[in-house]
Amino acid sequence: MPPPTTPLEILIWAVIGYLLGSIPFGIVLTRAMGLGDLRSIGSGNIGATNVLRTGNKTAAAATLLLDGVKGAMAVLLARAMAGEDAAQIAGLAAFLGHCYPVWLRFRGGKGVATFLGILLALVWPVGLLCCATWIAGVALTRISSFGALLAASSSTIWMFLIARTEAFLLGVILTLLVFWRHRENIARLKAGTEPKIGEKR
Repeated sequence: MPPPTTPLEILIWAVIGYLLGSIPFGIVLTRAMGLGDLRSIGSGNIGATNVLRTGNKTAAAATLLLDGVKGAMAVLLARAMAGEDAAQIAGLAAFLGHCYPVWLRFRGGKGVATFLGILLALVWPVGLLCCATWIAGVALTRISSFGALLAASSSTIWMFLIARTEAFLLGVILTLLVFWRHRENIARLKAGTEPKIGEKR
């Protein structure tokens, strides 16, 4: 049985997770590819959906992938070095880092790709089911936020059915945070004004 994770290790991995999560790949990639300042495009969000509004699908796909990878890496590194408690803290911190990066005055993304990456690393069957749910939701409606909210909602069900009990609470917390970050999208969905993928805002 591995030794318990110490408070210092938890703190260290919280910081590492936050720093990994706060890397703004959307901004880095759009600047590197000469697409302009992402914060002045579309919604100003730093995530893949807004990167797609530049018209560059490669940049959007790369942003989606890298935002997911940073969440997964936070979990996997912490788990390998300090155990499951540290992994969960690092995953939560990575999500918060993406949503509230200190480098961007705490104005980050909505965390969907990072959320999915965390789940894939935390409990991969849950992550795969959530990815499939997200893809299905987007395919049916062509509304990115709807797919994100559907995936987040379903994650609690998948967690309850197949996850380890110690991962369930983190899954619920992440789901609530995804909904909080999408509160404006939820209002637009209710009003029928939420744009579809490819539409200008």
